[in-house]
Amino acid sequence: MKFLSAVYGFFTSWVGAIISVLALIFFVAQGFIIPSRSMVGTLYEGDMMLVKKFAYGIPLPKIPWLEIPIFPDIRGDRHLIVGDRPMRGDIVVFNPPGDDKTYYIKRNFAIGGDKVIFAKDGMYLRPVEGDSYITTHFKDYDTKTFFGEAYVKEPYSKEFLGIHYGEKGGTIVPYVSYFHMKFRAQFGMHNSSTSGKGIAMQIKLADGEEVFYTQVPSDSFFMVGDNRDNSEDSRFWGVIDYSRVIGKPWITWFSLTLAESIESNAREPKNRYKVRWDRMFKHISTLEHDAKIFDGECRYYVATPCNVLMY
Repeated sequence: MKFLSAVYGFFTSWVGAIISVLALIFFVAQGFIIPSRSMVGTLYEGDMMLVKKFAYGIPLPKIPWLEIPIFPDIRGDRHLIVGDRPMRGDIVVFNPPGDDKTYYIKRNFAIGGDKVIFAKDGMYLRPVEGDSYITTHFKDYDTKTFFGEAYVKEPYSKEFLGIHYGEKGGTIVPYVSYFHMKFRAQFGMHNSSTSGKGIAMQIKLADGEEVFYTQVPSDSFFMVGDNRDNSEDSRFWGVIDYSRVIGKPWITWFSLTLAESIESNAREPKNRYKVRWDRMFKHISTLEHDAKIFDGECRYYVATPCNVLMY
């Protein structure tokens, strides 16, 4: 009984409470706020989420705010415990290349060995498993042949309807033409924290059409935002490897409209910082599967229209 009393006394003390909270943050779940519209259609800026830290192993614990690892990285994979790898279609929280203090949230488009093409009419995936895998897992999707191989057009878009382009169902011509005309030799170079990573995708000619192509290295992942026309992702700064994976979003515990929340007319100051009650305590799978797209217009499950920002 004395031992139990001592344990109880420790965990009810300030020191015990702090250690307990840190243990939860390090090993179980950590809170994050969605700051931008790169995942709009599925996740919205102002969504406050708990991220499951043990979904893909357990990353090395870091001192909050300082982002300094507590333990040495002995294996070089920045994980205390190695676990499963993100699967195709998973939404993942990670550190972008060259920046250990920033956290991004995107959908995993491709895994190691997969081939990715970014063309004028959308994104294409060639799974490393080949044609039989496409036939089995993507039988309801359109395919197109590039360089003598079949590619799946916009995989996951039928399962996760939050994946979309412009409000008129547009293409990615603005991306392709912009980088082709202005930064062709440096496509994928980033001028800030992710600089120096090299070219993210190669420009190749496919039946007279210029496309952007890459093959994902082993144990790496190609991350893309669901809001395709408003996302800075692996198309620009390249793939991430397993060492940069942090976790998987779990539930939204709170949600507020921010200044960029066009669907709530939040550019009017009076409409900002209002609680989205309909998004509170929603599991990530609920948010994914309840998202809907109608005529190129993005809506989440309460059918609130969403115009897409472009830059």
